[in-house]
Amino acid sequence: MSDVNSEPDGGATLPSWVPDGVDVTVPNAARMYDYLLGGYHNFAVDREYAEQVEQILPGARRGAYANRAFVCRVVRWLIGAGIRQFLDIGSGIPTVGNVHEIAEETAPGVRVMYVDIDPVAVAHTKAILAGHPRFGVLQADLRRPSYIVGHPDVNRVLNFSKPVAVLLTTVLYYISDADNPLKIVGQLRDAVAAGSYIALTHAIHMTELAEAQEGVRRLLERSPTSLHLRTREQVERLLSGLDVVEPGIVPAVDWHPDPSDDENEPWPSLLAAVGRKP
Repeated sequence: MSDVNSEPDGGATLPSWVPDGVDVTVPNAARMYDYLLGGYHNFAVDREYAEQVEQILPGARRGAYANRAFVCRVVRWLIGAGIRQFLDIGSGIPTVGNVHEIAEETAPGVRVMYVDIDPVAVAHTKAILAGHPRFGVLQADLRRPSYIVGHPDVNRVLNFSKPVAVLLTTVLYYISDADNPLKIVGQLRDAVAAGSYIALTHAIHMTELAEAQEGVRRLLERSPTSLHLRTREQVERLLSGLDVVEPGIVPAVDWHPDPSDDENEPWPSLLAAVGRKP
């Protein structure tokens, strides 16, 4: 799982999937997540940071798999609820079981828009989606929700006069309180039609993990991506104005679990929830 022919600071040629201007010496959350899931669109610095996270907080890799499994389940659930449009913000680097692939299994004709701030994630998504008019990708920052929902590329793919599922998985805990995540989610809620859904996952403070979680927070302070854990009550407030569907706000592995899913190892610090706009 090599990212270059040799280490990037040795003058080696970067692989073709790396966009111009990407600093391969700076870690990135999307690429760290890709590495934890066994992907190869990551660099040495991403792997180093991800391994340090795993060392400080053993089981962090389980959390990544628990989130991916939740995404698979929630997309199928939303298809069953009649949703045919998806806006996946903080979509990351595509791995096996992308949202559009999962949705198309049961509902051919779905429309999916991916959004991520990382140019590597966007470039690779563009390559995968080439020639698919019902799918798209936009490089944008979640902290600018009005830019996202108003962007012509997004509106080319999605019709906001009809229900849309907004996916916000493992992204909101990178948003600081100063950037007002409650307002961000509220603006997305207000932008979608009645009958739309917002699905999210969020890591929370846990007393028994407090020391390890603080260690991870301090580690990520040395990267461009800071970590902002919240309480269950704060996560609940993110869903204000929505009807939270059963089973409520629960650990991701407990949200409509699939008994045959081998990625259902407990990871209680990652909560999942889905809210419907009335």
